[in-house]
Amino acid sequence: MSEVEAAPSLSKEIIINATPQDTRVALLENKVLAELYIEHVKDRRVVGNIYKGRVVRVLPGMQAAFVDIGLEKAAFLYVSDVYSDIQEYAEMFGLDEDGDVPLRPSKPAAPIEDLLHEGQEVLVQVAKEPLGRKGARITQFVSLPGRNVVYLPHVNHIGVSRRITDEEERAALREMVAELRTGPGGFIVRTAAEGCTAEDLKPEMEFLTRLWDDVVQRAARVSAPNLLHCDLDISFRAIRDLYTPEVRRIVVDSAEEYKKILEFVGTYVPQARPLVELYNRPEPIFSFYDIEIEISKALERRVWLKSGGYIVIERTEALTAIDVNTGSYVGKRNLEETILKTNLEAAREIAYQLRLRNIGGIIIIDFIDMEVEENRRKVFETLEAELRKDRAKTNLLQISSLGLVEMTRKRVHEDLGRMLCEPCPYCEGKGYVRSRSTVAYDVFREIRRRRHGIASDTIVVEAHPDVVHYLYDEERSGLEALEQTLGKQIVLKARPHLHQEEFRVLEG
Repeated sequence: MSEVEAAPSLSKEIIINATPQDTRVALLENKVLAELYIEHVKDRRVVGNIYKGRVVRVLPGMQAAFVDIGLEKAAFLYVSDVYSDIQEYAEMFGLDEDGDVPLRPSKPAAPIEDLLHEGQEVLVQVAKEPLGRKGARITQFVSLPGRNVVYLPHVNHIGVSRRITDEEERAALREMVAELRTGPGGFIVRTAAEGCTAEDLKPEMEFLTRLWDDVVQRAARVSAPNLLHCDLDISFRAIRDLYTPEVRRIVVDSAEEYKKILEFVGTYVPQARPLVELYNRPEPIFSFYDIEIEISKALERRVWLKSGGYIVIERTEALTAIDVNTGSYVGKRNLEETILKTNLEAAREIAYQLRLRNIGGIIIIDFIDMEVEENRRKVFETLEAELRKDRAKTNLLQISSLGLVEMTRKRVHEDLGRMLCEPCPYCEGKGYVRSRSTVAYDVFREIRRRRHGIASDTIVVEAHPDVVHYLYDEERSGLEALEQTLGKQIVLKARPHLHQEEFRVLEG
């Protein structure tokens, strides 16, 4: 027997909570929440949807265009996502099969003002959800994902997922797909196709090509803006994208959704059909699997580490900043060892939190400064290894001399915090309010400023109860001195409906 203990096998579960208002899908890895997806019925996601849109504005300075696809905000189309021969749809759908066509042009064929004009109708697919004040990002390079393959109607290209590393398997899958392909367009073989036979791939390839034919025919019949194809709902997408041989069960708490899932897996993932279970316990499904607690934790700024250290996650408009602190952890031997252990633990937790919270864009991580170069290398390699578990694409730079790591994570949809929360109506999203003392001193200044305009012998100040109490308790002497200076009585009145920063100075 080997002296090296084998790594524990990974066991996954897909837990689905479906209600008339929303559907939530959780991926558990060894009973721990790893990924969470939420879709509100009234805000169903649009990524993957195909539209016939109308160009409403061309922006030569940004080499982009705004396109009306029927959503609240106009969608954004970059020149790199526009076909050079956009005028002739027949040519766009029938590409030359003699040579490979790249998935994206290396550079635009022409300026956008030569490719598009206002009022022009275009067929596009949503590549990124509307985020905040930004409209959806769209592309004309359409892709239709299936369980095992992705169909690319506009390119003559066959690719294989990089996660399939066996070269013989890659070559066999590429050859198999090339033989099964019967018309124009290309395919990308997904990771789930590893080990598949021609009998597994052929029906899916035929279905996707028929689906695209239907989209093209519908586009010819309708005017813009119009929805031509809607992507699968969240339950089906989760099973399509998350199911792997490691999945031990798929549990759903809705009888109606349970029947739909059985039909879906029977067609697309027949090997998963025995794993589908209907949850029928009285306790809510997310509470039974301790998912609700983890969701609450994922909305907190501070995340505690087992050692006693913690990380702080701060979202800004431009980036996400993550700070690592030792907290109550004091170590056992020396400072450098304490810092190394905290940073290693933080690296694993940060990778987990980025994945769980769906945080994308630019991310700056401030690890605790380490003196030993070898320790920096260990922390970086740990973070790098943990990020490989993430399906979202990441780009990681080495730890700088200041202990900072710069990275990016592909942003596809809203992160968990922005999806489940809204700016605080009290502080208006600032995260802080002016202190009671600051407001109290503002009251004094306002009284002095208006002293000549108040004819009455009484000045009334209305303010939040906390500010009034502060004036009575902490600034009583200052209040009395001001009364003597002005020769007027100052009356304080607590008004609970006022914001802590608000107050009124009135004539009594």
